[in-house]
Amino acid sequence: MSQIINSIFGIIIGCGGFITLFYGLNILVDLLPYKLRMQILPWLYLLPAIILLTAYLILPTINTIYISFFDKRSQNFVGLDNYIFAFTSETMGIAFRNNLLWLVLVTGFSVGLGLIMAVLMDRVRYEAIAKSLIFLPMAISFVGASVIWKFVYAFRATGAEQIGLLNGIVTSLGFQPIGWLVEQSFNNFALIAIMIWLQTGFCLVLLSAAVKGIPKDIMEAARMDGANEWQIFWRITIPMIRSTIAVVATTVVIMVLKVFDIVFVMTAGNQGTEVIASRMIKEMFNYRDYGRGSAIAVILLLAIIPVTIGNIRRFRQQSGE
Repeated sequence: MSQIINSIFGIIIGCGGFITLFYGLNILVDLLPYKLRMQILPWLYLLPAIILLTAYLILPTINTIYISFFDKRSQNFVGLDNYIFAFTSETMGIAFRNNLLWLVLVTGFSVGLGLIMAVLMDRVRYEAIAKSLIFLPMAISFVGASVIWKFVYAFRATGAEQIGLLNGIVTSLGFQPIGWLVEQSFNNFALIAIMIWLQTGFCLVLLSAAVKGIPKDIMEAARMDGANEWQIFWRITIPMIRSTIAVVATTVVIMVLKVFDIVFVMTAGNQGTEVIASRMIKEMFNYRDYGRGSAIAVILLLAIIPVTIGNIRRFRQQSGE
């Protein structure tokens, strides 16, 4: 009961404090000349967000870049040694390779399947129900989805009762059970399948909205001119929603570059499933090597920035249209 009271009290104090802050600052701005007031007022409302972003994003980023040039305990300056390690060590090579594999497969399959289903579902009777079922995994966290799929991939020795769905099917067909998360020939693909399952619904919803935005007159005119459905898909649908496809793809790319939860829960980065983010966590918290961990974090940041900038530019182009 005391926790509930404290929570309610904290909400009241927090919300009341922000309301009082904005109201008081607004009164002070009203005392200024009109032209100056119009210039200051937008920044007044942005000030709390700017302060929070500076305290929790900008300053920690600068500190991480600074630490990346120091040794394990952040005591001695080592220059680019941590970055050299990141690009020359075998474990980081595996992480880079796996991240590239994730980028290609997750982005390709999620966007491709989402686009195909968006076009097909535009013609089915129970479209809303079908979309809801496919979008449903988006309501599950990455950790929750990983726990679910860990039971799907569960493996027991030959002869033992299989509790995993896939191995239950495999053994019922007369084959030997497979260690889906142990066999390095396909364990990365097993993890990638989880991400595809999670992201396909997201791609479907956005691309479906874009498909519905295509004027029906253009489709009907193409059919009257003798174009088949395949030609309409490639020559009308895709060109007209190209900008939306690009935005969806870059959004998925950003998510994939930061992937950590699935790998950490399923394999902890073992058996050749290491990715950049999981390696960063290991260096930082398992091995207590803050220099190397920070360097990997900076590399990951530099990889995400160009994609983010490209996404912002496409948003601006769309809004300009």
